Amino acid sequence: MPSMAPVNVTQRPRLPEWLKVNLPTSSTFTRTRTLLDDLRLHSVCESARCPNHWECWSRGTATFMIAGDRCTRACGFCAVTTAKPLPLEMDEPSRVAEATRRMGLKHVVITAVARDDLADGGARHFLETIHAVRATNPGIVIEVLTPDFLDNDDALDLVLGAHPDIFNHNLETVRRLTPSVRHRATYDRSLRVLGKARRRGGCGLHTKSGLMLGLGETQEEVLEALRDLRAVACDLLTLGQYLQPTLKHLPVVEFVRPEQFERLRRLGEELGFVRVASGPLVRSSYHADEFSPGGGRAIR
Repeated sequence: MPSMAPVNVTQRPRLPEWLKVNLPTSSTFTRTRTLLDDLRLHSVCESARCPNHWECWSRGTATFMIAGDRCTRACGFCAVTTAKPLPLEMDEPSRVAEATRRMGLKHVVITAVARDDLADGGARHFLETIHAVRATNPGIVIEVLTPDFLDNDDALDLVLGAHPDIFNHNLETVRRLTPSVRHRATYDRSLRVLGKARRRGGCGLHTKSGLMLGLGETQEEVLEALRDLRAVACDLLTLGQYLQPTLKHLPVVEFVRPEQFERLRRLGEELGFVRVASGPLVRSSYHADEFSPGGGRAIR
């Protein structure tokens, strides 16, 4: 990928036209906001300052973030607060289940902050949330977007034992940039977690991962990452543009053009990914329902 001149870290760069989005006008957005407040739930849509949460909420979808809104890690790209976490809320799984019922969801994404303060990294809380959602909504497709659990096999097996339909863990960036982008996480550990999930999760489990582009990676480094993901049999992929949440976070090095994302989508499919979402505004959970088993073709 071509590089751009270094970004002045004292101000944000002007967004190109293809990254500008319209604010919502749908009443569904307001209803979703009210519902989350009513049930005292966190959404990664807001906590991570996702540029699509206006659209997703207007569609009546959301990604629920469990285990609190304080993360034990301080990744250079992430807007989620880094602080000492509060104790887990034991009724949170039932509140998430109730939210999926009220929203009439057919596909739900459950993610969490990293909880390195807990022996199991919050894995049992994932399990209990999955069980509660499935009990309330039989037949719903459940996708989990997990931290790496520090490569704890027992923690991973707890989550897989609840039989999610999609196991998502993001590689986030290329090997070279991982130390500066991800706090405590490692490139190879993430690949190991995805590989184990694929092997232990049974033939019906899909594994999914994603990368942010625009942090200074080269095209060959991106292709290496895609090959590494395919080597551990990851079959669902998301590629999106990194956007700097605040001036304290890593700067954007490059705004990758839509045609480059389209080229990477085609290359991903050629490498064997079953579905690829690749575009400037794509995020891990963007249009996640289109990644459901038996769902439509690759989205763009």
